[in-house]
Amino acid sequence: MRWTSKLPFPEFEQDYEFVALRHPDEYPFNEGRLVSNKGLDIAVSEYDAHFAEEHVQHSNALHSIIKGRGAYHVGPLARYALNFDRLSPVAQEAAREAGLGPVCRNPFKSIIVRSVETLYACDEAIRIIEQYEPPDSPAVEVHPRAASGYGCTEAPRGILYHRYRLDPQGAILDAKIVPPTSQNQKCIESDLWRFVPPRLGLPDDKLTWECEQAVRNYDPCISCATHFLKLHIERE
Repeated sequence: MRWTSKLPFPEFEQDYEFVALRHPDEYPFNEGRLVSNKGLDIAVSEYDAHFAEEHVQHSNALHSIIKGRGAYHVGPLARYALNFDRLSPVAQEAAREAGLGPVCRNPFKSIIVRSVETLYACDEAIRIIEQYEPPDSPAVEVHPRAASGYGCTEAPRGILYHRYRLDPQGAILDAKIVPPTSQNQKCIESDLWRFVPPRLGLPDDKLTWECEQAVRNYDPCISCATHFLKLHIERE
């Protein structure tokens, strides 16, 4: 964390709508309500009433939006900004030591926030081990029935939403999974639109490299896994 905090970062802060889980007394992972820094506060079962996926002409990837509002940002910056007070004291102090306040709006600094979360995860793992008490039963018996179920977890890249509809025998009739990458897709493109114009004087290879960094702020796997970024610049 101390090492990442000393890396060079471009000045690039944006007014994002951060969306993450919020739990009454835990840093978010597997439970809680969906909240944002701009007034959203809903149960996970209400996700489809507030979020939508759209097809766009230039992409095979769906773009997620908050209905009536547009792009939103999920992932470490969102978790951190909406749940700083849920971090353990050692993680909060480390964040301050790294130069972070309770909110970070520079996506290039997400690597520092990820480092703080890693420190918190180690601290939390020790706490769980020290306080662990074996349950009465290792699993809960399940009896199939017709029902709909909703779930949302905080994956490293952001919220991962699931919805399933089951028949009386427990077979899945309908399923919807919205991964964090698709939820950030519109935000990634918006960042590139704002990031590139002040840097058009850079050589093409340098500008391509910095744009790839802007993408990896959200998902370290994208550009390495798909090699998707082809930058074509027309200068007049």
